[in-house]
Amino acid sequence: MILPRISIQRPVLASMMSLALMVFGIISLSRLPVRELPDIDPPIVSVTTIYPGANAAVIETEVTERIEEAVNNIEGIKTLSSQSREQVSTITIEFDLSRDIDLAAQDVRDRVSRVRGNLPESIEEPVVAKQDADAMPVIWLGLNSSRYTPLELTTLAENQI
Repeated sequence: MILPRISIQRPVLASMMSLALMVFGIISLSRLPVRELPDIDPPIVSVTTIYPGANAAVIETEVTERIEEAVNNIEGIKTLSSQSREQVSTITIEFDLSRDIDLAAQDVRDRVSRVRGNLPESIEEPVVAKQDADAMPVIWLGLNSSRYTPLELTTLAENQI
């Protein structure tokens, strides 16, 4: 009961105490670390191989499985996933956060180059690339119209959307 009485009797003191609390709050807010949304870029390496004219089953047995066997025992792998489609093999390797992405990519390149002799002759050279989480698309947008041609839709999407 003493604080309300002092605040009524001395409004300038109450205003200065409120102002001091706000200043300390603003200073504390600017120095507060943000831990809820850390800037973590997971070390992900992808291996993409193109085998012209091959179906998904041939890609799986001749390319994907052989590359998976070669890279499977690299140190620090968290997950290894693959996708075999017609003419394309994609292997995605996610490493532990403690692993350096450059060293991990170099290890994958070494293993892929070792197994390159066991792969079919007519494949294109496997592409080993580091994936950047910020480079992935946020949204895919498909356009369809009975009024515009595909060329006009492409121009519309590039210039206005």
